[in-house]
Amino acid sequence: MGSKDLVIRVRSSEKMHRFTFSNQSASTIDLLKKVCEELKDSPENYSMHMDQKPSSPAVPVSQRNLLNKFPNGQIFYLVRSPHASVIEPEEPMQTEEANKELAMDAVDVQLFADKGKIERGRDEKLCRHGPNGRCIHCSPLEPYDEAYLKEHNIKHLSFHSYLKKMSSSASGSKFVGMEDLVCKIKPGCKDHLPWPKGICSKCQPSAITLNRQSYRHVDNVMFENPRLVERFLNFWRSTGYQRIGFLYGRYESHADVPLGIRATVAAIYEPPQENSRDLVKLLPDERQEIVDSLAQALGLRRVGWIFTDLVVDDPKQGTVKNLRGIESHFLSAQECITAGHFQNQHPNFIHKSQFGSKFVTVCVTGDKNNQVHMEGYSVSNQCMALVRDNCLVPTKDASELGYIKNSTNEQYVPDVFYKVTDEYGNEVQRLARPLPVEYLLVDVPASTPLSPQFTFLANQSVHNRTHFPIENRLVDNQIQDFNALTTYYQQFNLLNGGSNTAEMARKFLEAVSDFHVLLYIATMEMLPLKGHMAPLLEAVRSEDAEAAWTWSRTSQWTTVEQLMLAAAGSDMSARSSFLPMNEAPPQIPPLPSAAPWVCNYCTFENQAQHSSCEMCNLPR
Repeated sequence: MGSKDLVIRVRSSEKMHRFTFSNQSASTIDLLKKVCEELKDSPENYSMHMDQKPSSPAVPVSQRNLLNKFPNGQIFYLVRSPHASVIEPEEPMQTEEANKELAMDAVDVQLFADKGKIERGRDEKLCRHGPNGRCIHCSPLEPYDEAYLKEHNIKHLSFHSYLKKMSSSASGSKFVGMEDLVCKIKPGCKDHLPWPKGICSKCQPSAITLNRQSYRHVDNVMFENPRLVERFLNFWRSTGYQRIGFLYGRYESHADVPLGIRATVAAIYEPPQENSRDLVKLLPDERQEIVDSLAQALGLRRVGWIFTDLVVDDPKQGTVKNLRGIESHFLSAQECITAGHFQNQHPNFIHKSQFGSKFVTVCVTGDKNNQVHMEGYSVSNQCMALVRDNCLVPTKDASELGYIKNSTNEQYVPDVFYKVTDEYGNEVQRLARPLPVEYLLVDVPASTPLSPQFTFLANQSVHNRTHFPIENRLVDNQIQDFNALTTYYQQFNLLNGGSNTAEMARKFLEAVSDFHVLLYIATMEMLPLKGHMAPLLEAVRSEDAEAAWTWSRTSQWTTVEQLMLAAAGSDMSARSSFLPMNEAPPQIPPLPSAAPWVCNYCTFENQAQHSSCEMCNLPR
């Protein structure tokens, strides 16, 4: 070995690797590639660290990071990250949008910086020190203290409490298991033919033993006010059919649980779907990107989904049947698979790698007293992995049981086990064919606050007003169209004008401060305004009535108001107010009854017997 040779060591899960570099331009990417050649794996699946601690930052892997900056004999620690690429591009091509996708949520950043200590006051009976002293009876507790959690009836650790417990010296472990479970064969193994002709211990996924998850990523689901759920349930009350909706809100810290996270729901969006009394089928949604971008502009994001499972028991008393419970099931296997699918679509990012999900599931069903109530859940990380790798399917006859697929020539499925206590009190292991789905569930309390909150002002003051219809409801009096927008807008007396500009501005902000109204304005077929709504959305988000009123004076919205006047049949009365008192408004001669007529607004040619346009519903 020459005097200028550099020795670098890398500790992997298999052994200590030793490399010698004589080239002064060798970089960390060259080192990572050499290690992966020995491991027969892809470099995108690994990150390198200079410390064994899991919280230590990863070493940048790029051609610009040269190895000659490190001392001779430097040891790197290799960590497998199967769902996150750690290789940096050769040039700084990382976009801002990509960074946002991999960035942690603001609430996670806040809780990572918080020690989470549970403060205790001085115990008058046990403490023998002065007011400035501390002892074991009044010193702060750790956020994962079992006695405190049991005393306050906290069933699950919060996710950040779990991280602190795993990384603490008291746990006896230096590492936190932050890797997602993998249930499929590791690709790229060159020691044998591909499955089903060959498999080895290096590429074969390990057998899985299901454990009840001791922590949860979200500790509470809070709907801002009861009207959100009531508007959602109106579809079931009017049709008897079940319904699905997506929850839009934000993640906040939850003070009732140490280092807890709460999902606060501000709106429920109902996607296109086919409904019946026993089944709901989701349909492709062409407006999903518009909905998500609209919510993002309002400071919201998709945080979960909600569905009903309600059957009338006594119509006179308004009771519903109790269909779910410990004797039957909490969620069916199909619902668990759907929840796992949604959670995989909305992963939780921790230090630019994904682990678990904050996406929640809310079921509206009957309780033991036959009253309508909400139950919140999420599925475990193990369930997410089984769903992601297509290993879990529902059973045909028992909704409370899932089934782990058998291996085929197309797919290898690892053995999955769960533990139960037999009739002799012994803990025995059973194959998950079938599988009770309660091993996959984590319950999350769902409720509404004592003091209602309102992100959207239209939900706050609707004493004698009619709500704007919710999207994708094909039910009488619940269809979104321009006539419905006109009827809704007329309730605020904005079309007739007024002298008090401040009062008009307040009414306009109240009128448009509704998620469903904003979505319809952005996507209405007659005059979609999604490209002009940024100032309005900012005004609604900040509750700035003056800014909202300024936007209402733009040409786009004044055009919509003119169309509303025409649809309401008040265009002639609005014009006559500008005529002299002794001059009558001009008379429009009637058209021949047999001739078709062309709409002045959308140019659609209508039959003579129609008094309004078949295309845009505006009057003749």
